[in-house]
Amino acid sequence: MRKRLIVSAASALSLFLAVPASASDFQPGAAGVGDPYYPTYGNGGYRVSHYDIRLKYQPATDELEGTTTILATATQDLSRFNLDFALNVSEVRVNGQLATFATSGEQELEITPARPLDKGSQATVVVHYKGVPSTVKKYGFTAWLRTPDGAVAAGQPESAWWWFPSNDHPSNKATFDVSVLVPDGNQVISNGILTGTSSQAGWTKYSWRENNPQATYLATLAVGKFDISTDTTPSGLPVYNAYSKDLGDNADAARASVERTGELVDWLSGYFGEYPFSSVGGYVPNVPTDFALETQTRAFYSPRQFAKGTNDSLVVHELAHQWYGDSVSLSRWSDIWLNEGFTEYAQFLWSEHENKGTAQELADYIYASHPADDPFWTVKPGDPGEENQFSSPVYERGAVAVQALRNAVGDEKFFQILKGWPTERRYGNATIPEFQAYAEKVSGQKLGDLLNTWLFTPSKPAVGPVPAGTAAAASPAPGADRAEGQLPAEPKSWKKIQETSSVHEARH
Repeated sequence: MRKRLIVSAASALSLFLAVPASASDFQPGAAGVGDPYYPTYGNGGYRVSHYDIRLKYQPATDELEGTTTILATATQDLSRFNLDFALNVSEVRVNGQLATFATSGEQELEITPARPLDKGSQATVVVHYKGVPSTVKKYGFTAWLRTPDGAVAAGQPESAWWWFPSNDHPSNKATFDVSVLVPDGNQVISNGILTGTSSQAGWTKYSWRENNPQATYLATLAVGKFDISTDTTPSGLPVYNAYSKDLGDNADAARASVERTGELVDWLSGYFGEYPFSSVGGYVPNVPTDFALETQTRAFYSPRQFAKGTNDSLVVHELAHQWYGDSVSLSRWSDIWLNEGFTEYAQFLWSEHENKGTAQELADYIYASHPADDPFWTVKPGDPGEENQFSSPVYERGAVAVQALRNAVGDEKFFQILKGWPTERRYGNATIPEFQAYAEKVSGQKLGDLLNTWLFTPSKPAVGPVPAGTAAAASPAPGADRAEGQLPAEPKSWKKIQETSSVHEARH
């Protein structure tokens, strides 16, 4: 009896303490997360845990009709919240009840639920919409790419707005279900695992699932007619590759490159640790663009990247992103070096593996190729600014910075860092200061001066990335005894590596 009385007293106390929030406590969520480069991207007041995206798409007219269900948790007492979206919305429900909505700015969908959301409460948000995505331009462009037989959604730092409403910032990752209904004879490519297909009355539904956390810009969609290649890696990982049936002269080079995906992802695992996702692959649609993108588990490649022949180095770059950028994602877009510096460095390691130039030779070549007055050195890889976020110095100087780190801490500690970082931070987000703290912990060295010189100083470092303890380390620059303007021999891998950084510049 005493126990029952104690429970009753405790219950009464909890009821007394659980005072409902007053109307004045509920506030609108912020219209952006305050990213230093894209302050209106993403939203405040809640976090998304899952997207269930159900679409019907007609390639002939580019008409897209959709319903996206969002599972979210309020992080404050919330009277109103925003989603990032660009198509026409017909209805919104929050927890089953009709909500009012309005649009503002370039991509803001403002939603006012019938009842405000308490901090910590879960919400189900259902948005019905339709439109012709290729006709919708925001900030002067569209990330929805028409193809002769369909369309592709792929872009960085934004692409979600044209096909599903979202909290569009990499700091809020979520799991995804994507189901798309298309006319028979068409196929649908997306992230993760193809969980099933079904046909009815002239339409086929493709259902994809990505069970691991994924940033919204890494979600991809392609509709068209593809040749599909499926396999498993030597370690047993499912591989799913797709090629447009109309790639023309680039078809063979594209296939010869992307079909190495299984081999290359297993090779990269030796440096970066266990592959973090349940499938891997790539797709090459017939799009008139020049960029590649590390869309999670299913990298996007433009066919133009294979116009000069095969490029396995490019495939290495996009696969390396599955660890550096996809599994461990940016906390803010100014931390782009954590993505691009390390993935270009993966190409340096592949060059060593293929005996086409060591990482040191590539770093020396880049360093010597740009005189001190070259604008190349004014871009800070650790904070390049929105206008230079995907410029070649972020990739090339960024990779040279990684080599400088390797030389400073030695190979043993360096490769511990290279593998340990994506293992410890798997499925999370990170900043450059957090990486520095981790590298200092592993190496036992202070690295602030080194990283500040290579990442945050808008001038050419006085000393190149030469191995510590060598005579060259004390010289003004590698190869200073050469005649002025004379470069070291170009590593055999350089042109293919440079092609990667140049095509990435075109992605935004």
